[in-house]
Amino acid sequence: MRWKTVFTAAVLLASLAVTPAHALEYTVDAPDDNLFGRPTSDTTIYEQEAVNVDRSKNTALIPPAFGSATSYLPGSGEALTPNLGPGALDGGLVSSTGSITYPDVDGGSWAETGFTSVTPDLYYSAGHLGTLKISAISLTVKVYEGTGSSTLKKGAGHFADTSLWDGNCCIAAHNRGVNDHFGRLHTLEVGDTISWTTKLGTRTYEVVSVSKVFENDTSGTAATTDNCLTLYTCVRDQRDYRWMVRAVEK
Repeated sequence: MRWKTVFTAAVLLASLAVTPAHALEYTVDAPDDNLFGRPTSDTTIYEQEAVNVDRSKNTALIPPAFGSATSYLPGSGEALTPNLGPGALDGGLVSSTGSITYPDVDGGSWAETGFTSVTPDLYYSAGHLGTLKISAISLTVKVYEGTGSSTLKKGAGHFADTSLWDGNCCIAAHNRGVNDHFGRLHTLEVGDTISWTTKLGTRTYEVVSVSKVFENDTSGTAATTDNCLTLYTCVRDQRDYRWMVRAVEK
């Protein structure tokens, strides 16, 4: 009896081994058209006039006042550098920016700009270079070399790249905080006097202008032929601007 059971099992295994395997066959109905999104490709050819347009910083605009009638109009605002905008240089640099004034010639030599470099012998024993006095705002402050934060904690700072005595001497100071030496600088008026004392002597200057300039405007620090002081400080709550006071020797 046992051998019959074994024989039957062997026959069943053999039949399974020779039976071919068939893959399941099924079909899927395609979805309705409305189940697919619309194509996003666009084959339209767009043409643009005047493709060679200056989009550099030369065309930057100062935006109009917030909420004004033109504040939402594209392209509105005042040119930041009108002398560099498109078409400004069509007539050449000289004709576009004005005439060039050459220095006077005296005895065959060009008039030179004044400049006095800072040398070790010009420092006082306390480490400062001079003392600035402005009676109109009751200010007396010592001036140190450099305009870094550590320097301005001690007093006012002298721009290292400018002259100390002859020519254009540039000085900066804070307008707020504990050392707000130039806090009232912007209240000066044309005609106010400034005294500047160094080891080279004492000079008196007269204020000729008080203006607000951009933070990156360094034109006021350029060397000059006349002796003058140029004072800088921040504009309260307007981080992109600086107050600049120019005074010339009396």
